Amino acid sequence: MKKLIIALTFAAFSTSVSHAADLGGKLLKVGSDTTSPPMESVDPATGQIVGFDVDVVNAVCAKINCQAEFITTGWDGIFAALDQGNFDLVASGVSITEERKKAMDFSDPYIVNSQAVLMRVEDQDITLERFKDAGRKLSAQANTTDAQVAESVVGKENVAAYDTFSAAIIALKNKDVDGVVINGANAAAYEREFAGELVVAIKDLESDPLGLVFRKGDENIAAFNEGLKMIKDDGTLDQLVNKYWGLK
Repeated sequence: MKKLIIALTFAAFSTSVSHAADLGGKLLKVGSDTTSPPMESVDPATGQIVGFDVDVVNAVCAKINCQAEFITTGWDGIFAALDQGNFDLVASGVSITEERKKAMDFSDPYIVNSQAVLMRVEDQDITLERFKDAGRKLSAQANTTDAQVAESVVGKENVAAYDTFSAAIIALKNKDVDGVVINGANAAAYEREFAGELVVAIKDLESDPLGLVFRKGDENIAAFNEGLKMIKDDGTLDQLVNKYWGLK
């Protein structure tokens, strides 16, 4: 089995629930940085926001009677926009960290993601050890756990953090850096997009549980946790993982 994405069990829900949560058909706005296929991206043919996170939220809403409207939002301001009430939750491949939990609330985790390193094809034989020992440079999108992992590998002085993921890719192509730390969940999509140029040569670095993000004290979290448990129990979550990553 591939290790990029692993469906989680929801041990916190050991007690059976007699009645499903019901949000009364409420329309919820969902912020998402739609630049990370297959987690979330804009389909160029239709202009619609699509991806794994979109399907997960819609599947949960089907269980707890709500509707989701996804709104494209840049990563650098996505949590501030949530706090300001621009939308009701964030679904954007967000790692659950202790630091983030101080400022926002998370749902139960729904998958675990491991970081990887995207590199130029001609450099794909460079090992993780050589990255650490030779002072090579890594890039990542700023204010992400990817950037934190990059610092742990090569040291902060050898990490270039960019406001956008596309800027990190340009730096790699221009040979300003030797690799880009990415979510392993996105590895296959990036290899297809940059076939012949870039390849995911280093995999299975640190792993993070991902969760949906809400403002502190949001009463909808309990309903979403119940919905997440339901799509886990009935096999829907496994079906979605298989749809996007082909896991059996």
